[in-house]
Amino acid sequence: MAQPVEKIQRENKMGVQHVPTLLIKMSLPMMASMLVMALYNIVDSIFVSRISENALTAVSLVYPFQMLFTSVAVGTGVGVNSLIARRLGEQRQAEADSAAATGQFLALVSAVAFMLIYAIFPRQLLSSFADNEEILNYATTYLQLCGGLCGFAVIATMAEKTIQATGDTIRPMMIQLAGAIFNIIFDPILIFGYFGFPAMGVAGAAIATVGGQLISMILGFVFLFRRSNLVTVQVKGFRPQRSVIADVYRVGLPSIVMQAIGSVTTFALNNILYLFTPTAVSVLGVYFKLQSFVFMPVFGLNSGAMPIMGYNFGARNKKRLLQALKCGVLYAFAIMTVGLVLFQIFPDVFLRMFDASDNMMEIGVRALRIISLCFPFAAIGIMLSTLFQAVGQGVNSMIMSLCRQIIVLIPVAYLLAMEWGLNAVWYAFVIAEAVSLFVCIALLRRTHARYIKPLDDQPEAVK
Repeated sequence: MAQPVEKIQRENKMGVQHVPTLLIKMSLPMMASMLVMALYNIVDSIFVSRISENALTAVSLVYPFQMLFTSVAVGTGVGVNSLIARRLGEQRQAEADSAAATGQFLALVSAVAFMLIYAIFPRQLLSSFADNEEILNYATTYLQLCGGLCGFAVIATMAEKTIQATGDTIRPMMIQLAGAIFNIIFDPILIFGYFGFPAMGVAGAAIATVGGQLISMILGFVFLFRRSNLVTVQVKGFRPQRSVIADVYRVGLPSIVMQAIGSVTTFALNNILYLFTPTAVSVLGVYFKLQSFVFMPVFGLNSGAMPIMGYNFGARNKKRLLQALKCGVLYAFAIMTVGLVLFQIFPDVFLRMFDASDNMMEIGVRALRIISLCFPFAAIGIMLSTLFQAVGQGVNSMIMSLCRQIIVLIPVAYLLAMEWGLNAVWYAFVIAEAVSLFVCIALLRRTHARYIKPLDDQPEAVK
């Protein structure tokens, strides 16, 4: 006979297993899948760079537009993930199910909106960022395909975040891996025309990316609607509820803003760098691809930690909540320190993978060494941001990102560029990350006093 839902919830591994071990178990699958995601992002750019440096610059210019729809998809998914985890921790199954269904609805709405904009207006969106006709043509083709069909990625992301909220990290890993592997295989085939396929260049890179996203979406649906899930997505008779949507975006909206800020920042930095040379834009694009190998494992750690923190916050278990935070900070700091060492020792090796010219090599080696100095600061900030989101205080994460990328990074980058030139611009990343961490620690003290310390008042039996 099936166990009652309440019993299953009380025995949820997020509430009982040894926290350091649990965090590793839940994070490793996501780290693995995100590393593969980072790999296929890099492979995409490596193959595109073989077409020409202009093609690489074009893909770099499109990157912020891809970040925009990704920001909405991931941010909304984070809101749904946090809400489901908290409701499961509180043993409110019906509300967890409602959050899961609402997430799919919100993903569909945002997917349609972005697809229409990118399919109809790609050239208009890009024209102010490039005056080179070849770069503009490449970028328009890439954005029209990747953006016009971005709905696959948006919906796949929501399925992944919904499943992840229940403590299952294996199936989300499979969702990401399926798309990434497809992309890695078909990138060279469609770009250069192997095995009888036509050589499609930049368009081939875009089609391979979209094809991988379609595979991920299909697999996400297969997993999401299995009866064995701890949440049930009810499609028939579903009606969106304002209260649930408000709960989702209480955490999700700050997360969207936080990640969309990255697009705004990249737009601004591209404009600053383009004043010196388009090659500097390519260097920034390459940096974002390379740093994903360092940041993606930490984001995988973030994905593993958030359900644990959210569940134990909902269950009023302060000890496990803070233990998950401490372990997360320690693991993230170790990962980022390794990344820092690699960027300091091998920047030239990394740049050669992208067929870097002598000019790109000269700019890029200095850039990678300087920017990577911010990695240890970022490790702590990312995990503290995870705590804010897990306890429903996503606004704090947004404040951190505003400080890091808008209030500090862009003005400082512009000032350094005007006063000391291109080589000084890269120090803006380090300054912004340090200031952000200082603000983050202040927000942590306030969050602890208001939302975490009161958990001490819980009955002893709940601890």
